Amino acid sequence: MSLHFQKTANGLWLRHAKMDIFLKSISALNDETRVKILRFLDEHGALCVCDLQNSFDMIQSRLSRHLKILKEAGFLRVDRRGKWAYYSIRSPLDRFRLEALSEIRTLDIDLPELNKGCEI
Repeated sequence: MSLHFQKTANGLWLRHAKMDIFLKSISALNDETRVKILRFLDEHGALCVCDLQNSFDMIQSRLSRHLKILKEAGFLRVDRRGKWAYYSIRSPLDRFRLEALSEIRTLDIDLPELNKGCEI
């Protein structure tokens, strides 16, 4: 794998940001759980972390790791509402992410039922 570098005026070498974002995006999609989370959020809209945790029957630390990867890859946004964090598909998405999400919609994925878990 070759990395793209760009020389700045002061002589420092920087990794091309576009390449880094692209590689993060590809890596984020290379996990079945993350693909399921994307599809789940696409179908249900914004959900609190505790709703995702209960629906996927996943410990909070593992779920948070998946959500962080998807957010850093540009697929998700997070909104803080008091002590709760709500995740949703970022909008607008660029062409690559839109096409990836479109492909995910065509997959025959066994998703869990939505199981609300927040205590309000």
